[in-house]
Amino acid sequence: MTKSVERNLVIGLDVGTSKVVATVGEITADNKLSIVGVGRQVSHGMDKGGVNDLNLVSDSIRRAIDEAELMADCRISSVYLGISGKHIQCQNESGVVAINNAEVTDDDIANVIHIARSVPISAERKMLHSLPQEYSIDMQEGIKNPLGMSGVRMEARAHIITCSNDMAKNIEKCVERCGLHVDQLIFGALASSYSVLTEDEKELGVAVVDIGGGTMDIAIFINGALRHSAVIPVAGNQVTGDIAKIFRTPISHAESLKVQYACASSQMASSEETIEVPSVGGRPARLMSRHTLSEVVEPRFRELFELAYEEIRDAGFEEQIAAGVVLTGGTAKMQGALEVAEEIFQMPVRVGKPLGVVGLTDYVNDPAFATAVGLLQYGRTLQTMNAQKSKDNQQDSWWSRMTKWFQGEF
Repeated sequence: MTKSVERNLVIGLDVGTSKVVATVGEITADNKLSIVGVGRQVSHGMDKGGVNDLNLVSDSIRRAIDEAELMADCRISSVYLGISGKHIQCQNESGVVAINNAEVTDDDIANVIHIARSVPISAERKMLHSLPQEYSIDMQEGIKNPLGMSGVRMEARAHIITCSNDMAKNIEKCVERCGLHVDQLIFGALASSYSVLTEDEKELGVAVVDIGGGTMDIAIFINGALRHSAVIPVAGNQVTGDIAKIFRTPISHAESLKVQYACASSQMASSEETIEVPSVGGRPARLMSRHTLSEVVEPRFRELFELAYEEIRDAGFEEQIAAGVVLTGGTAKMQGALEVAEEIFQMPVRVGKPLGVVGLTDYVNDPAFATAVGLLQYGRTLQTMNAQKSKDNQQDSWWSRMTKWFQGEF
């Protein structure tokens, strides 16, 4: 991890199709996450979560890192890196072990998770995550923490997320060209869930739909555990493309029109408000109403939400997400998106912004920063767990030495 003598820092890097965001968080003495630096740059060389041009992506990352370093007054050497793309796949697996000492130990839990994740995967794929869902001991099911419980046989169910090995290597190579080390790759929607979901939502059942520029990332939680994840390779850039083609305007201007004036619901857009639309080839700009723009945007938004709804329904979780859907990503900010989503999903929908952080919150209080802040939350959680394990190991070692001393073994 990136650290200084006085500061305990964690760094997240979200390399998306439309933007690159670097975030610097400081873990305070009371284990809170304080945002101390943010760098945001337009992304070049990425398409649908994949690398198209190593040099362009590396340049975008370098600029975002430089901006974050300047704001945080630190030197970044390693990052937690988000990854997405249609190459992401998931599966649910289970493993079984005999409980050696009639009482579940940490070793038993590690062994059963190892067996659950020991599914054969092709050489072209890389395992990103193996996340425990629940445990069963003999006849008792639905156990969340089996440590110390008695029994003979323990089963664990886990959610496995894999990615293309080559895709992972390419995005890691871009980061390494900037002189940085990748601490861990994290699936984008999983990272977003760390920053925008509450524990109550995870228990009741909730779906995170992260709508970026090139992909929609989906993560479904039920009873506190991740049950399903997926990536749909269409997102906000399709809306930009529709505007550019129909109104014959350059992509850069189409993106500006989308961000500043577009509305996902034509019923909410004013027909009296006019917008100037630049043309191509030196032709004069034209005027159109904001309502006309929304009539182009709305069908594409409906299609995006219908694709996400079909993914949730086909996975069999439509009736199990009582807390509804949480939208994140820059595309989720558009006016009318929430209303159209509620109409399509037929369940509660909210727009998720990063929760539980302090410091420079004004910079990240935006659904577009959900993944970047979630990477920090993930890193903080991992660091805390590792620190606790190290402390426990030291205590065990001390107790072992004391026992041997008393037994005269030294």
